[in-house]
Amino acid sequence: MDEEFRIIDNYLMIRMPTEIDHHKSVNISAKADRYILSKKVENVVFDFEHTTFMDSSGIGIIVGRYKKISCFGGKVYAVHTGSRIRRILLLAGVENIIQIME
Repeated sequence: MDEEFRIIDNYLMIRMPTEIDHHKSVNISAKADRYILSKKVENVVFDFEHTTFMDSSGIGIIVGRYKKISCFGGKVYAVHTGSRIRRILLLAGVENIIQIME
């Protein structure tokens, strides 16, 4: 199992990298989808503890996984969002579809 991807109970925990751009987002999305479909997880948690930069492709990762997991009745959470990442998430309006945890 990848270090960035862990399954805890029915949650897929994804530790996001320091920088999230288009090139990294393609890989993260593909791996997350494989876990969601093969491990039958019910919820996805994005951990932004080490993330300092994220462009719109990071929002795409979140929205894409939300669309996939919500088909199964699951939820998406964001944790350890520093002020910069939290601001990006709020400006993008994703707080309407995911829970941003303190």
